[in-house]
Amino acid sequence: MTLELRKQYKYALVVPSSMGVRLTPANGQPMHCPGALMMHATSAETNVASISSCLGLPVKVLTTFVKDSPIAQFIKNDLAARRIEFEGKEVPQGGPWGYRHQFNLADSGFGSRGPRVQNDRAGEVGRTLNVKDFDLERLFGKEGVQIVHLSGLIGALSPETGQFCLELARAAKKHGTRISFDLNYRASFWKDREKELGEVFREIASLSDILVGNEEDFQLSLGIEGPEAGGKDIGAKISSFKEMINCVKKAFPNASVFGNTLRQVLSANCHLWGAILAEGSDWHVIEPREITVLDRIGGGDGFVGGLLYGILRGWQPQKWVQFAWASGALATTMLTDYAQPADEEQIWSIWQGNARVKR
Repeated sequence: MTLELRKQYKYALVVPSSMGVRLTPANGQPMHCPGALMMHATSAETNVASISSCLGLPVKVLTTFVKDSPIAQFIKNDLAARRIEFEGKEVPQGGPWGYRHQFNLADSGFGSRGPRVQNDRAGEVGRTLNVKDFDLERLFGKEGVQIVHLSGLIGALSPETGQFCLELARAAKKHGTRISFDLNYRASFWKDREKELGEVFREIASLSDILVGNEEDFQLSLGIEGPEAGGKDIGAKISSFKEMINCVKKAFPNASVFGNTLRQVLSANCHLWGAILAEGSDWHVIEPREITVLDRIGGGDGFVGGLLYGILRGWQPQKWVQFAWASGALATTMLTDYAQPADEEQIWSIWQGNARVKR
């Protein structure tokens, strides 16, 4: 099986996103200890898009920027370096207490010390993302898009961004664009908004062709029963993961591809990493394999990015999940939240377990 994609298009992949920066201590140190910090631009959705953009496919992010902000310029330069085209409104800061781009304060952890992350999103300009600021008829109708990828992070960021994602999904469906939805449940976003967000997420899921999540995402975003969350002894739970995905398939019959990552943390630098992919009536399972981790953040996004790249390239589903697994593993070897593959061969060498030097 392959997903039939739109033949006439300007963009292979489009993602809506709220861009920010991540600050990370150098040399694996904790955030609260003095020392140098590294900064890079980040968002879950552009982490996904980076696989396709680095490998040469036309990609665009729909976002918003703080006008005349040096952080906004930093983000634009980063996106350009990744060959990601961007479109978005320039919002006046409104003084020192006004809008800004989000800051993620995150260390990588080391050995027995797990990473810690604090999201500083006060005044986040991405919360203003609004469908009125984009010409969806031009984007999906005249220009054409093969896949639009939506994330639960943007869907839950604010009532406006939830509606924005809904309108994107509806416009995409109207014009024959495939819809990918990574549920990306965050408890802090959902607090006291369970009914509102449950309705939004279920409608987006009902329109989607590709649904991705883990056991927590499917249970808490869509109300589907599944295995206990927490990533313990995941290899023994694969049958229960399949049962959960079968329930998702019944609840959302429009979707034909379902992805579920499997991760068990042995230490900050050693994980068991696996995946389950259901497409149509077929199953593709990668039993958890040990990977060495430099920085875990972005591994799941790398998986989704590799999955979408395989679909966009027209490969068979067995290759989708293999490339997705290896793309996620690649992301965990980099200090950026996003993987930056040099070429397809680099990713396939990870799948094959070949870390020999290439000359």
